[in-house]
Amino acid sequence: MADNDKKVEKGRQGGLAVKERPKVARPKMYKVLLHNDDFTTMEFVVWILMTVFHKDEAESAHVMLHVHRTGLGVAGVYTREIAETKCKKVTALARKHEFPLQCTSEEA
Repeated sequence: MADNDKKVEKGRQGGLAVKERPKVARPKMYKVLLHNDDFTTMEFVVWILMTVFHKDEAESAHVMLHVHRTGLGVAGVYTREIAETKCKKVTALARKHEFPLQCTSEEA
Protein backbone atom coordinates (compact mmCIF):
# COMPACT_ATOMS: atom_id res chain seq x y z
CA MET A 1 0.00 0.00 0.00
CA ALA A 2 1.27 3.46 -0.81
CA ASP A 3 1.79 6.12 1.89
CA ASN A 4 -1.24 8.07 0.66
CA ASP A 5 -3.44 4.98 1.02
CA LYS A 6 -2.29 4.51 4.63
CA LYS A 7 -3.29 8.10 5.51
CA VAL A 8 -6.72 7.58 4.03
CA GLU A 9 -7.15 4.25 5.85
CA LYS A 10 -6.43 5.88 9.25
CA GLY A 11 -9.27 8.38 8.72
CA ARG A 12 -11.83 5.74 7.75
CA GLN A 13 -14.31 3.88 9.89
CA GLY A 14 -16.36 1.15 8.32
CA GLY A 15 -15.32 2.25 4.83
CA LEU A 16 -16.38 5.92 5.28
CA ALA A 17 -14.05 8.86 5.68
CA VAL A 18 -14.57 10.65 9.01
CA LYS A 19 -13.98 14.35 9.31
CA GLU A 20 -13.39 15.86 12.76
CA ARG A 21 -15.67 18.77 13.64
CA PRO A 22 -13.95 21.66 15.37
CA LYS A 23 -15.17 22.36 18.91
CA VAL A 24 -17.08 25.63 19.15
CA ALA A 25 -16.75 27.45 22.46
CA ARG A 26 -19.89 28.74 24.13
CA PRO A 27 -20.05 32.54 24.30
CA LYS A 28 -19.48 34.27 27.64
CA MET A 29 -22.68 35.23 29.40
CA TYR A 30 -23.40 38.58 31.03
CA LYS A 31 -25.81 39.51 33.84
CA VAL A 32 -28.02 42.54 33.26
CA LEU A 33 -28.31 44.39 36.57
CA LEU A 34 -30.89 46.91 37.71
CA HIS A 35 -29.81 49.42 40.39
CA ASN A 36 -32.18 50.79 43.01
CA ASP A 37 -32.74 54.53 43.34
CA ASP A 38 -35.12 56.74 45.33
CA PHE A 39 -37.03 58.15 42.36
CA THR A 40 -37.91 55.37 39.90
CA THR A 41 -41.31 53.94 40.77
CA MET A 42 -41.81 50.27 41.49
CA GLU A 43 -44.51 50.14 38.82
CA PHE A 44 -42.07 51.42 36.19
CA VAL A 45 -39.47 48.78 37.14
CA VAL A 46 -42.12 46.05 36.86
CA TRP A 47 -43.15 47.44 33.46
CA ILE A 48 -39.48 47.44 32.31
CA LEU A 49 -39.05 43.83 33.41
CA MET A 50 -42.21 42.78 31.57
CA THR A 51 -41.51 44.83 28.44
CA VAL A 52 -37.76 44.52 27.92
CA PHE A 53 -37.04 41.20 29.66
CA HIS A 54 -40.35 39.44 28.84
CA LYS A 55 -41.02 38.33 32.42
CA ASP A 56 -44.54 37.72 33.70
CA GLU A 57 -46.03 40.08 36.26
CA ALA A 58 -45.32 37.86 39.28
CA GLU A 59 -41.67 37.32 38.38
CA SER A 60 -41.27 41.02 37.55
CA ALA A 61 -42.67 41.99 40.96
CA HIS A 62 -40.33 39.51 42.66
CA VAL A 63 -37.24 40.90 40.88
CA MET A 64 -38.35 44.50 41.54
CA LEU A 65 -38.74 43.81 45.28
CA HIS A 66 -35.30 42.20 45.37
CA VAL A 67 -33.81 45.29 43.71
CA HIS A 68 -35.72 47.54 46.13
CA ARG A 69 -34.58 45.64 49.23
CA THR A 70 -30.96 44.89 48.31
CA GLY A 71 -30.12 47.76 45.97
CA LEU A 72 -29.23 45.53 43.02
CA GLY A 73 -30.89 42.72 41.10
CA VAL A 74 -30.40 40.52 38.05
CA ALA A 75 -32.94 41.13 35.32
CA GLY A 76 -31.52 38.39 33.07
CA VAL A 77 -28.42 36.66 31.72
CA TYR A 78 -27.52 37.02 28.04
CA THR A 79 -24.65 37.06 25.59
CA ARG A 80 -22.65 40.31 25.59
CA GLU A 81 -24.37 41.91 22.61
CA ILE A 82 -27.87 41.17 23.85
CA ALA A 83 -27.02 42.33 27.39
CA GLU A 84 -25.63 45.63 26.07
CA THR A 85 -28.69 46.16 23.88
CA LYS A 86 -31.08 45.52 26.76
CA CYS A 87 -29.14 47.95 29.00
CA LYS A 88 -29.35 50.66 26.34
CA LYS A 89 -33.07 50.03 25.86
CA VAL A 90 -33.76 50.21 29.62
CA THR A 91 -31.75 53.43 29.96
CA ALA A 92 -33.50 55.01 26.96
CA LEU A 93 -36.96 54.12 28.28
CA ALA A 94 -36.08 55.38 31.76
CA ARG A 95 -34.86 58.73 30.39
CA LYS A 96 -37.93 59.02 28.15
CA HIS A 97 -40.13 58.63 31.24
CA GLU A 98 -37.82 60.92 33.27
CA PHE A 99 -36.52 58.27 35.68
CA PRO A 100 -32.86 57.89 36.74
CA LEU A 101 -32.96 54.06 36.64
CA GLN A 102 -29.50 52.59 36.11
CA CYS A 103 -28.92 49.37 34.21
CA THR A 104 -25.49 47.76 33.80
CA SER A 105 -24.07 44.43 32.68
CA GLU A 106 -21.21 42.34 33.99
CA GLU A 107 -19.74 38.97 33.15
CA ALA A 108 -21.68 36.14 34.80
